[in-house]
Amino acid sequence: MAITAGRAYGGVIFDFFGVLTFNMVEVISFFEDRERLARGTFLRAWADPRGQDLFRRLELGEISQTDWNAGFAALIGVEPDNLMARYLHDAFPAHQVLKVARQARAAGIKTAVLSNSLGREPYDPYAGFDLHGTFDEVVLSTEHGVRKPDPAIFRLVLAKLGVPAERCLLVDDSEENLAAAHRVGITPLLALDEQVAAKRLRHLLDLPDV
Repeated sequence: MAITAGRAYGGVIFDFFGVLTFNMVEVISFFEDRERLARGTFLRAWADPRGQDLFRRLELGEISQTDWNAGFAALIGVEPDNLMARYLHDAFPAHQVLKVARQARAAGIKTAVLSNSLGREPYDPYAGFDLHGTFDEVVLSTEHGVRKPDPAIFRLVLAKLGVPAERCLLVDDSEENLAAAHRVGITPLLALDEQVAAKRLRHLLDLPDV
């Protein structure tokens, strides 16, 4: 506690997809190119009520990843086999943001990952990130039956971190999630570019540029 006593923030909550990974708009574009789909096909299906329902139910653990594969494949007109792995093929680690997360934790700032989970079988998008070794807390929506932007999941993470909302940051690429967190009292930080987000985080957390 002595390390963080003089800092404005004692905790940081990181979204996973699009914050700890490459930008998801780019990931989707690469997926569409590989699958020979017209640009915009994925996001139109995601915005469709059927697509929204598939994501919501998957993130809450109500359906399996295999169920999502079948349902979403039908919406975009591709084969369902291991669709999640094909979709997330280019969701590589955002090393600059991960570096700041490790730096913050070393400085005594509590860190957490909060992810609307896309399942872990048959494809585990979190494999290789060593989340439990890098962050103090890892909260996946499927394990708790609640998802962003429900305020309950933000309160859950705050309780696990032991940091009051007014001393916590949320780094996310969704304005809806950031607005919901702000209503709980958490400071929002929109992250669309890895280098910009890393620089902004270091400034807010009073961390050196290393």
